[in-house]
Amino acid sequence: MAQFLIGAAILFILVNLYYFFTNKTYRKSYFSTALFLKLFLVLTGVLFGFTLIYYALSTQEVILVKTLTGMEPVDHSFWNLLYFSGVTLFSVGYGDMLPLGAARFFSLLESILGILLPAAYFMKALDQSNQGKKEE
Repeated sequence: MAQFLIGAAILFILVNLYYFFTNKTYRKSYFSTALFLKLFLVLTGVLFGFTLIYYALSTQEVILVKTLTGMEPVDHSFWNLLYFSGVTLFSVGYGDMLPLGAARFFSLLESILGILLPAAYFMKALDQSNQGKKEE
């Protein structure tokens, strides 16, 4: 049953993405598939880049703990580090993993990029939209 629900959810997501990219009802709005894919690839690259930084740091010392009071280390598997990197990049974090040492600095940089990159995407899309209106 769980596999069916997961498959249905993935299908639902794909249908919605297809509708989003092919919907032509908003002719006056500007959407650039190339710009969107560029943002997606850049964010994916940043995600994996920071994951590798966290992995390199984890070979030298404990960089993630569950709580600051207990200092219980989190298993430094690639998947845990990828999860931490993704949560840091795309939100302010869940609080289930807390960075220590140099990882604090890198997580701060990653969260700044997670805010600025999408904002820059929208500013670029608005600029291109305004340029298109001026040419008309």
